[in-house]
Amino acid sequence: MDPEILKFDPPVGIAEEISSGLRRLLAPNPSPMTFRGTNTYLVGARGLAVIDPGPDSETHLDAILNAVAPGQEITHILVTHAHVDHSPLARPLSEATGAPVFAFGDAFAGRSPVMQDLAERGLAGGGEGIDAGFVPDHTLADGEIVSGDDWALETIHTPGHFGNHVSFAMEDVCFCGDHVMGWASSLVSPPDGDLTDFMESCRKLAAREWQVFHAGHGAPIENPAERLAWLIEHREMREAEILKALESGPARAYDLACHIYTDTPTALMGAATRNVFAHLVDLVGKNRIQSQGDLESEAVFEQI
Repeated sequence: MDPEILKFDPPVGIAEEISSGLRRLLAPNPSPMTFRGTNTYLVGARGLAVIDPGPDSETHLDAILNAVAPGQEITHILVTHAHVDHSPLARPLSEATGAPVFAFGDAFAGRSPVMQDLAERGLAGGGEGIDAGFVPDHTLADGEIVSGDDWALETIHTPGHFGNHVSFAMEDVCFCGDHVMGWASSLVSPPDGDLTDFMESCRKLAAREWQVFHAGHGAPIENPAERLAWLIEHREMREAEILKALESGPARAYDLACHIYTDTPTALMGAATRNVFAHLVDLVGKNRIQSQGDLESEAVFEQI
């Protein structure tokens, strides 16, 4: 990993001010999928919005509550998406503070029709960890504004990494959850993630002017336009690699992943395979390739 990326190493459980009226609190859940851990954000000076309270952790719950200074109170809890490193603490935090939970919907809201079909036919997630019981108190529509004493956050539905994924805009600052990260490319794992939706969401964000992205993991992204352009280019490059590999003949997602992800550790090959499968589903939707038989994770894919 780039040494510059590794410089992001804030203390766990300490609310650090990163700009006026904005603090970041790192959860104690580092892993190969979460980097240093989940970033919880506290927005506001009096009535606070908590964005992504994080995993089910009493330690992190105490850290959030301890970050509330005299004269402050938590009035809103906002969740970008229902993965287990972002949403489980929402309900305990709500019970401790009385603040309602806001999100796009439950853990299965926003799922595209093709992914819904795959799920109904038995395709399960790849172990990324869905908070299946997550249900917000208030559902948010794309474009809806949530406001407090001295802040206003615009909801932007950004499915792709997850169907119910939203980003929150505060003027030219965006809390982008796991849709855009500076330390790694975002995982898109069917049936919870949809690459077609992911690319549309990237272009949706790229159509606006941003100063900074605050991601669910890792350091602030100071060059949002460049990072979005890289993400789009990265996915287009991966698509080209898959199409090139299929010129040699039909193949399954796992075979293609082994051919393309030659430097990937064995422990991450499952995630790599699901990323490839996401591309294959997208390419089928574009009528670039077809599956031999039903569209499923173990299907054999071929050029048309």
